[in-house]
Amino acid sequence: MTIADMWFDPKCPWAWNTSRWLLEVERVRDVEVRFHVMSLWLLNEGREGLEEWYERWLADTLGPVRVLVAAEQKYGTPILRDLYTAFGNRIHHEKALIGRDLYVGALAELGLDTDLADAAETADHDDALLLSHRAGLDPVGEDLGTPAIHVPGPDGRPNAFFGPVVSPVPRAEAAGRLWDGVLLVSATPGFSELKRSRTGSPRVD
Repeated sequence: MTIADMWFDPKCPWAWNTSRWLLEVERVRDVEVRFHVMSLWLLNEGREGLEEWYERWLADTLGPVRVLVAAEQKYGTPILRDLYTAFGNRIHHEKALIGRDLYVGALAELGLDTDLADAAETADHDDALLLSHRAGLDPVGEDLGTPAIHVPGPDGRPNAFFGPVVSPVPRAEAAGRLWDGVLLVSATPGFSELKRSRTGSPRVD
């Protein structure tokens, strides 16, 4: 069994597709996925030269990650698997506005304490958020972001990488073949990048 840890920001559509791909990988490979929270708001805090549209896009990203971390602290890390799905379905498929109604709806769907929605407006869980964020991105590089994935490396240290960025989501054995390839290239000593330009917006699945 290979443990794959993925760090996500719930608003990122590329991370959403990667997370759905990983759930497909679980079906066809001996893999268990664990989800963790990072923050694109934290990643870009204080950065200059961001495009105006991206600054607007980032404006409502802190609340959701605060709520997710609050839930993790109360119920444990495994709750993030289903809670991320509840958030992601609302954000990416239902196109719901990010705010209290979304948080309460997602929490209620899983029978969780809906008062955790209050965490969106406070800094009470920001230290835990920062620890999770750094745990995910420090081994990858702060110039990158989400999706970030860690798997055990041959030397005992995590094999950590950004991506894959993919649209649409590979299904069934296609998901497994992508997983095999990602592990192969990411574990190659000295390997750092394989990339081509994107041709459009993500198709979320």
